Amino acid sequence: MLTIRFHGAVQTVTGSCHLLEIDGTSLLLDCGLFQGRRAESMERNSTFPFDPAGIDAVLLSHAHIDHSGKLPMLVRLGFAGTIFSTHATRDLANIMLLDSAHIQEKDAEFVTKKNAKQGLPPVESLYRPADVLPTIEQFQTVGYRRRVLVAPGVHATFFDAGHILGSAQIVLDIARNGSSLRLAFTGDLGRPNRPIIRDPDDIGAVDILISEGTYGGRTHLDPMSTLDRLEDIIKRTAARSGKVIVPAFSVGRTQELVYDLHMLQKEGRLPDIPLYVDSPLSVNATEVYRIHPECMDPDVSDAIMTRNDPFGFGKLRYISSVEDSKALNDAREPMLIISASGMCEAGRILHHLANSIENPRNTILITGFNAPHTLGRKLVEKEPVVKIFGEDYKVRAEIEVLNSLSAHADRNELVQHISRLDRERLRQVFLVHGDPDQLDKLRATLTTENGIENVVIPEDDRVWTLE
Repeated sequence: MLTIRFHGAVQTVTGSCHLLEIDGTSLLLDCGLFQGRRAESMERNSTFPFDPAGIDAVLLSHAHIDHSGKLPMLVRLGFAGTIFSTHATRDLANIMLLDSAHIQEKDAEFVTKKNAKQGLPPVESLYRPADVLPTIEQFQTVGYRRRVLVAPGVHATFFDAGHILGSAQIVLDIARNGSSLRLAFTGDLGRPNRPIIRDPDDIGAVDILISEGTYGGRTHLDPMSTLDRLEDIIKRTAARSGKVIVPAFSVGRTQELVYDLHMLQKEGRLPDIPLYVDSPLSVNATEVYRIHPECMDPDVSDAIMTRNDPFGFGKLRYISSVEDSKALNDAREPMLIISASGMCEAGRILHHLANSIENPRNTILITGFNAPHTLGRKLVEKEPVVKIFGEDYKVRAEIEVLNSLSAHADRNELVQHISRLDRERLRQVFLVHGDPDQLDKLRATLTTENGIENVVIPEDDRVWTLE
């Protein structure tokens, strides 16, 4: 018997975690942190709705923390199995989980100090750096399109998802009663014709599909329009002597932004201002990108191998030290700063926002999806006052949103990808990793316009049994 229980990224875009139970074997697809309101995040992230020691293996689609961030907790609480991923995902997870552990510790210190003033008990971090090391030791890496046995009677194949470096769609071939059942999980599906990363692979025929739907009701601008808008935003802000502050995920979004800036500078379309990437994690992640040209488009891999580095050019400077980061806040000349985190929930971006958000000369450029209740979502919704470090700040800076830089497939790209599957064999589609309105729109498009039946938006912890 095969059952699927959805424990995360259910009618939301964060905390990806799906439990498969196959004839007595328990497999997890992803094990991610939930990101949102502090209290809700702490509550949801502090426990598991299943026994970690009872999980036989984890199949990890990619290294983003909302897909990988609870792995150290899983291991600490008894998981002793194998974590399967691509080579690049393992390398990125190494640095990202260590960074996440440091953030957990700082977060716990902040809440503990706050609690002490109210006579409340201290809180513990979800995990520490020491918990990450044994987690990394449990990884087994797999090349794209290489079939591997992950459990008795269950083989997995990792296909390129085209989302970030090493991201994968996971296809499981499950031997049952003399026949085979094929289940596919898209993870986060990327976009065709984007720079750096290769396009998503076609995965062939499947019986069951678990697909993301982050932008299931929206379409993105074409790449040239995106570059035009990016150029316009930078030029307008520089002309009024302002700063462009760009919250961006350290892995994926930052590298694509740097590549787009590289292309604009190469074409002489950027004003003469300094460009900074202010994130130690981004610095380390970019180094991982450089050692995995096998995951990249041929033009980018050729450039890296011939030392024509698209990640290091002209006035671009990577910032690691705290002192250099603070100096950017004191500077008054026009500049562009890319800093983590993408949803503005932690990291150095909070300091840059606090120092820039009340100045109308500046621009805050949002470049990707922000989950509900995050500071990034509040900026997207143009709330007049936001809290940063517990203090109120008036939003006087210009807010620009450029979702077309997203590494997630849009409605049309999702529909095209799903429509290429064998309709006669496809029995069931589950839509996850999306807000309810986006999933509803994607389901309507698939069923009414494309004739794909049995499209379901699962509920949290709901069990689905498939004979």
